[in-house]
Amino acid sequence: MEKKTKKKSFLVRMFMDHNDINEKSIVGFGSFLMMVICLGVDIWTGFHGQKMPINQFIYDGFLWITLGSFGIASVDKYFAGKNNNNNEEEVEG
Repeated sequence: MEKKTKKKSFLVRMFMDHNDINEKSIVGFGSFLMMVICLGVDIWTGFHGQKMPINQFIYDGFLWITLGSFGIASVDKYFAGKNNNNNEEEVEG
């Protein structure tokens, strides 16, 4: 019963306006995971002599989502750290 409560709590927290979950990182990780799965299936089918054409448009979509999500999350961290430093300087000064 404890696990179900934690899982529900995670989903509820994820959709709240003020939360401690970075949604951009979750989307980026999911997209990266899909890229790795596509690559693994492509290698496996090629090893067994079958063709599995992965649509380049789909793969590029996952690539851009991954890069965008992690890039935006990194920029957010940078600016959040910069704002914290500015707030500390204002308090001291």
